[in-house]
Amino acid sequence: MNVSITAAGAKLSELVRRAKAGEEIVLTRRGKAVARLLPPPGKEDLLPRIGALKGKIRIADDFDALGPEWAEYSR
Repeated sequence: MNVSITAAGAKLSELVRRAKAGEEIVLTRRGKAVARLLPPPGKEDLLPRIGALKGKIRIADDFDALGPEWAEYSR
C-alpha cells in the first residue's frame, strides 16, 4: 500500500496497526517512495544468539597441527 506522508500523518495509528498485521506500507513524497513501514520480524528472521551451538560443535585437538608434508614450508 502506498500512502503519502501527508496522509500518513493523519492516520498513523491505522497504518501501524496494518503493518503490525503483516502489511507493508510505503510512504511517498511527491509520488516517490521515501520510507517503508514493515511488520515486526518473526522469530525465524532473528539472528542466532551467541553460544547457541555450545556443546554441539567439537574441534579436534590437532585441528591446527600441520602434517609432515608441510615441514619444508614451515622452516
